[in-house]
Amino acid sequence: MSNSKLKIGSLTLENNVVLAPMAGITNSPFRQICKQSGAGLVYSEMISANGLIRDGQRTVELLQRSPAETPFGVQLFGDDPTVLAEAAKIISDYGEILDLNMGCPVKKVVRSGAGSALMQNPAHAGDVISAMRKASPLPMTVKFRSGWDTATINFIEIGKIAEQCGADALILHPRTRCQGFGGQANWNHITQLKQAVNIPVIGSGDIMTPDDGLRMMQQTGCDGIMIGRGCYGNPWLIENILRQQNGKDLRDISAQQRLQTIIRHLKLYQQSFGDRRAAAEMRKHLCWYSRGLTGAGEFRFKVNQIDQINELEEAICSFFSGLE
Repeated sequence: MSNSKLKIGSLTLENNVVLAPMAGITNSPFRQICKQSGAGLVYSEMISANGLIRDGQRTVELLQRSPAETPFGVQLFGDDPTVLAEAAKIISDYGEILDLNMGCPVKKVVRSGAGSALMQNPAHAGDVISAMRKASPLPMTVKFRSGWDTATINFIEIGKIAEQCGADALILHPRTRCQGFGGQANWNHITQLKQAVNIPVIGSGDIMTPDDGLRMMQQTGCDGIMIGRGCYGNPWLIENILRQQNGKDLRDISAQQRLQTIIRHLKLYQQSFGDRRAAAEMRKHLCWYSRGLTGAGEFRFKVNQIDQINELEEAICSFFSGLE
């Protein structure tokens, strides 16, 4: 099964493996690491439409990107069609693709009527999608869940509305809002959505290994797959999914290759955000990169006490170079 290019509106991706938008994770350094691993498309962290039109510094910072991240998708969240339309116009100058977040289960987002709360009012969701579609020439995706809860499974209705309102592709995470990230993703919902619409469907949820990626494609017939938490500490998952699609042997990541990637990740953080923030924010990634390795617990404890970038780099080199 060879990988295929994925067409979303006027945009043709080199392959059909996509990095999910993840708050606090998919900033420019992490996106560049995942592009190096082969991702066909990377998305921003979710961006507040309200914050964007107010030109908040933190919000605009989320739009920082490198040419190496092309094509770059920007995910917006909000609930006001007028505000989201205005934000979509702004995004046209920053990215190659636009996404509406209708899947976020976080209480703060849901209380504002955004994220997965939009699934509770399909007609209003349609108004939002239509307004964004009219405001931006960019290809547009909509990311959503199976429903609010098990009593209100409405992903097919939402998918059809999104298609009718001008979305170019759909991204389904087949859990309900009430599930959050618990339980198991119901891949059968991806199959059903694919059969119900005439635009590309990208499946998301529980892709933690190359075998998972292959199984989702074969089981659901989806056009592409989106990788999220599976990339935590393992950006090479993307490369190995692509290798498996092409019938190639999976690549074992050597200790040296792991170290090189981690140091590059750290340097990209420094370039983007400065030494202090790089040291603070790399800690969580180092916990993921070291997961399952001998001595990882002691290493995690150590790096969480370090706030100087040079000391952090020394600790990284000492730990990961000793793994061969």
